[in-house]
Amino acid sequence: MTGAVDLSGLKQRAQQGSAGGAPGGVEVTEANFEAEVLVRSGEVPVVVLLWSPRSDVCIQLADALAALAAADVGRWALATVNVDSAPRVASMFGVEAVPTVVALAGGQPLASFEGAQPPDQLRRWVDSLLAATSGKLGSAAASADEPDDPALDAARQLLDSGDFGAAAAAFRAILDADPTHGEAIGALRQITFLERAAVVTPDAIDVADAAPDDIDAAFAAADAQILGQDVAGAFARLTGLVKRTSGDERIRARTRLIELFDLFDPADPDVIVGRRNLANALY
Repeated sequence: MTGAVDLSGLKQRAQQGSAGGAPGGVEVTEANFEAEVLVRSGEVPVVVLLWSPRSDVCIQLADALAALAAADVGRWALATVNVDSAPRVASMFGVEAVPTVVALAGGQPLASFEGAQPPDQLRRWVDSLLAATSGKLGSAAASADEPDDPALDAARQLLDSGDFGAAAAAFRAILDADPTHGEAIGALRQITFLERAAVVTPDAIDVADAAPDDIDAAFAAADAQILGQDVAGAFARLTGLVKRTSGDERIRARTRLIELFDLFDPADPDVIVGRRNLANALY
């Protein structure tokens, strides 16, 4: 948190020019957020700096990150979000102070920090990011022309028909042959959720609101909210539960929340914000 600035406390400078121009890296707006952050992070890690031209700390950190990005010649990408001119993009990250730095890979936030950092610590942080993502990006784009898989087609049809038991068995058979099969893993997560949500009572949300510390009631209400397309509300409910619990109960709440994240594309803005809020709740 060293050097972090409360956004609510920032005041307009009398002389804007003293802060200099925009920092290095690609400037992110609502128009290019998907291409420059979500899609790009499937190829190389993307380090997003959320900054304000009103903060010297932001400018200094931007310069340091730009120098590292230049030295690493394409191994990762620097993207910048001016919180003053792109507040909606900043809100996707749940940012509360500037500068904030968030690293994404495969559309998913991996690490973040707030405030100034010394150059050697920045170097170690970037190196750890590169090590964690080494060999895991850039190869997922391949397979639109792959031949149809009869077993996969059959499993999809069972899922579409609502025969969850048979669909689960079919997808498990696919995983037995290929334990890394992404679609089968995702389908089994969805089936688990749908089977559980099928028995949620219509008053689940009211019951949980009346007893906010009842973990099982909160789980049922979150499932009901997901079914009702209130994804952000479901995430917020369980994040609040994580904040209020400890020990085994906190582990249960965190585990269920992560299971709900995994139902969606990691690039979904609700998931990005939800993961960041969970990290803040835990630390």
